[in-house]
Amino acid sequence: MFTLALPPSLAVAQAPPVANPAATETGVIDYAAWETEAARAENLIDAATASTSFLENLRATLVVWRARFMASQNANAARIATIQRQIDALGPIPAEGETEPPAIAERRVALAAQLASAQVPRVTAVEAFNRANGLISELDAIAAERKARALLERDLAPVNPLNWPPALAGLADIVLAIPQEIVARIETHRSSGQSFWDRLPFAALLSLIGLFLVLRSRFFVGRWTDQLQRQDGARRGRGVLAFAISLLQVLFPILGLMLLGVAIASLDLSGEVGLALLGAGVSALVSVYLALWLAGRLFPANLELEAAFGVAAALRLPLRRATLLAGLFLGLGEVAETIAAQDVVPEAARGVIVLPVYVGLAMAFLWLTRLLRLHRQNMLDAADEGDGGFATRMMRIFVLSVRLVAILGTALAAAGYLNLAEAVMRPTGLTLGLFGLLVVVQGPIRDIYALLSGQTQDEARQALLPVLINLLLVVAALPLLALIWGMRADQLSETISRFFEGFDLGGTRITPAIILAVVLVFAIGMVATRILQSALRSTVLPRTKLDVGARNAVVSGIGYVGIALAAVIAITTAGIDLTALGVVLGALSVGIGFGLQNVVNNFVSGIILLIERPISEGDWIEVGPTMGIVKSISVRSTVIETFDRTDVIVPNADLIAGTVTNWTRGNTIGRVILTVGVAYGTDTRRVETILHEIARSHPDVARFPEPGVDFMGFGADSLEFRMRVILRDINKLAAVRTELNHRIAERFVAEGVEIPFAQRDIWLRNPEALMARGTPPDASVAKPRRRTPKKDEAAS
Repeated sequence: MFTLALPPSLAVAQAPPVANPAATETGVIDYAAWETEAARAENLIDAATASTSFLENLRATLVVWRARFMASQNANAARIATIQRQIDALGPIPAEGETEPPAIAERRVALAAQLASAQVPRVTAVEAFNRANGLISELDAIAAERKARALLERDLAPVNPLNWPPALAGLADIVLAIPQEIVARIETHRSSGQSFWDRLPFAALLSLIGLFLVLRSRFFVGRWTDQLQRQDGARRGRGVLAFAISLLQVLFPILGLMLLGVAIASLDLSGEVGLALLGAGVSALVSVYLALWLAGRLFPANLELEAAFGVAAALRLPLRRATLLAGLFLGLGEVAETIAAQDVVPEAARGVIVLPVYVGLAMAFLWLTRLLRLHRQNMLDAADEGDGGFATRMMRIFVLSVRLVAILGTALAAAGYLNLAEAVMRPTGLTLGLFGLLVVVQGPIRDIYALLSGQTQDEARQALLPVLINLLLVVAALPLLALIWGMRADQLSETISRFFEGFDLGGTRITPAIILAVVLVFAIGMVATRILQSALRSTVLPRTKLDVGARNAVVSGIGYVGIALAAVIAITTAGIDLTALGVVLGALSVGIGFGLQNVVNNFVSGIILLIERPISEGDWIEVGPTMGIVKSISVRSTVIETFDRTDVIVPNADLIAGTVTNWTRGNTIGRVILTVGVAYGTDTRRVETILHEIARSHPDVARFPEPGVDFMGFGADSLEFRMRVILRDINKLAAVRTELNHRIAERFVAEGVEIPFAQRDIWLRNPEALMARGTPPDASVAKPRRRTPKKDEAAS
């Protein structure tokens, strides 16, 4: 691992402690001390000779000062607001040439002086805040410049064979240094009278326990988790328990490594080199065990369990091995850097020692991406889309990025840019591990949701809440991702602080806490509105004389009013002055008037429909060519369900401006008109009586007003009658009309009443004209044809 530091000749001997300028007895800022600290910081920045650690401590001190100034910017805020309201109460300042009463003028001057005095602490704090913030920015710029310079430093090229002998000599010195340290420590203990054998039993016991945990704990925990996962289908919740227990596959080996470290430390035989290598070795083994656990959870060996991304069974074992190889070389990178940092190893040997690790890590990356490419090809083969969709496109970008990092990192390391290679390859490996961890936790979160909600696994996969929780986990992992890619902890802390400080809107500082308060107040208002609507719909309104449409209009209107009130109350709770947004809303109204006039027109029409209620839900209406039942009425449109069971969305403006026929408005009574013709010579009085009897006999025909039968006149082929009946329920129009036609046909047959049909005779004046076309000579008269518009028709 490389560090950012200047040469000792340019470094200051001792870094200053972080001061606490906010700790005063009275709570008043000591601006004299701040002036001294600021001047000192400016001198150090101008000199640019202090070490990086010194500047980091100085930056931490300035951050404390800046936080103090930030808090003081709201000093006397209540007092300033009160004085300002007093000044506003005096009215506007008189125009030039006008005067005001002396008492008011004197009071205005006094209040202006009080306001200026009250604003002094705020103005001073703002000025000091800007100065501290500027100094911190300059320190950050110096740190960024030094980091960039360190990244671009070039070591001796490890591919040069001239650099190999010093590296081999350094490694040999490391191997010889460890036994020499052990012998020296034994001699030290012997000279001081300490006995090595007295500590050996305790160290041996810890070593045995540690070795068991390191070597065998994963086997027993793995068998336990496999058994629980097999029972997950039969007993709900076993999968979550199996995931929790699987974490012991990492915790137990780490505990074993810690016990081994304690055992070795208790013997007190290792020197500086041995302890450094011991720490690096433990870190490497932790990386290996984490990779083993992650590979087992992503690509389980049990084929009954689902693998990440739906990986095929044939690719699971290679993917586990590639993941383990990447974790192994990530850990070995720490060991290699530790070896290269020892004093006995020459500087020229660093690249030779570190390059094989980067080559191995690059091979692991390439192996992993090759397997993922095979999986992507399987996804493309199984997909209906041409490119496989979003998942395959993102996987393609991911594979290309990792392959580029592997090739570029290896080339940089071979050329001697070891710091730059490390800054590229190591964060990539850690990012892959973090991404894999986020994928692994998706399953347990979904299982917990299914367990708590009582849903099945398939239903939980389609639920929204687990997706939102996983999204929150991704957002929570962003700070860790920033640290992985080189962001300093103080920079991250400052970024988070800036985020929680919020931004100014309408003279009010909007923070995440205020946004959360707005959301909670609005949610409470929404819930209260829904409760009120439910109570009115189910309890209050049914006991009134309002019809169903009026009830729905009242409930909808209360819903809109409740949402508007909830929004206003939530915004005012946050302290946002709505009058400050008046200018913005006024400007937006112009755009609304031109660009959204149709939307506004439909919205206003929807309000009119809900108030006037010319139509209601359940009404049978006819709008232009559309006829059906009103299904729902919203503020923008109305949904009509036709008799073909299709939904037609009609803009509300069409219902207000156009002609609407409401068949069931107010009541369901309607009229049916049927026409029928009888042959000439039929007794018309008898036909009228028969039609009256048929109409009165139908149960859906109203008795009052009585059905009517009209003798309309003498038609071309028949005597024409019209039957007029009133239905109790117009919704039965089609059924009643059909039934009445059936009864008319049956009764006329029984009574011998003939219903004529049109008959025409066609005379051919020149039949010889058709003989040439194969018409028989005696075909002078054609058969009766269907009715034509004219009574006689001759063919020439």
